[in-house]
Amino acid sequence: MRHLSLPQARCWTQLLLLLACVAAGAMRPAAAATGAVARTVAAQAAQMRELTDASGTRRRASEFDDDDPGGIVTLPAGARVERDLAYGTDPAQRLDVYIPAGASRSPLIVLVHGGAWMIGDKSNAGLLANKITRWLPRGYVLVSVNYRLVPKANPLQQADDVARALALVQARASQWGADANRLVLMGHSAGAHLVMLLASDDDLLRAAGARRWQATVSLDSAAIDVVSAMQAPHYAFFDTVFAADPAFWAQASPLHRLKAAPLPTLLVCSSQREAACSANRQYASRAAALGGRIQVVPVSLSHREVNQELGLAGEYSDAVDRFLAQQGLP
Repeated sequence: MRHLSLPQARCWTQLLLLLACVAAGAMRPAAAATGAVARTVAAQAAQMRELTDASGTRRRASEFDDDDPGGIVTLPAGARVERDLAYGTDPAQRLDVYIPAGASRSPLIVLVHGGAWMIGDKSNAGLLANKITRWLPRGYVLVSVNYRLVPKANPLQQADDVARALALVQARASQWGADANRLVLMGHSAGAHLVMLLASDDDLLRAAGARRWQATVSLDSAAIDVVSAMQAPHYAFFDTVFAADPAFWAQASPLHRLKAAPLPTLLVCSSQREAACSANRQYASRAAALGGRIQVVPVSLSHREVNQELGLAGEYSDAVDRFLAQQGLP
């Protein structure tokens, strides 16, 4: 077995949050030279990290990060990694490929990390560890995608990044012993939102040179219906990400972009977040009316656990495997 220790990125997390505040007009970067203003900046950054959910509960931004501090990713014997393959010119437009030994016409899982559209990384142990342990030994090739983050890119631009990454994966799959026609697109949190945007509107795919895949797994997105989310009490950082623009809310809302039957889709939601489950059920109802095959699976796990515990032995991972088997996948 081979162990890869994954570096943590807490400093970068804080920097990105500060930049997000700057982009939202929350502070003047030129004033950061004095100690007093530096303290103000730190306080504002702390406020950004302290979020309010729809029930009024205070939460921290780290809850929306896929990372598992101190986590270790264990590769099965004979597996290998190709890191930082570029699908664009920006340094964030990179992906990693985890390839099992003897891969041949293998199915693919393409992972899109979460992190409130502002933080997160493709190498996070919380995103990868249990999924690699479960699915690489079964012959899957796993791809983990980075994308540009707010404030550098808004969610529609991030969805375009994911589509361009998907186009690269579809073009190169055979080089990794994988079959591009047997591809599952999976995302968590903000990553689930981006995945569902692409699943809801083929125009976003075509613009990036990508094509439809086989099946979709969305892990606990709270932004399936962005319009309703923004009109109701919502996480404070949604105002930074989606701004005060109802037209943009609709453009960035998977529910509002859904005009035709989507691919077979599994919508996992935390039963601890009823608003998220309700929006996922609404999406499933509309998709079914259009002829889509959608399953909603509520699980009694926290938002972070929905991501980190996928791959562990138990009913939750088995439910995902049953969905994959229904698509003819191992």
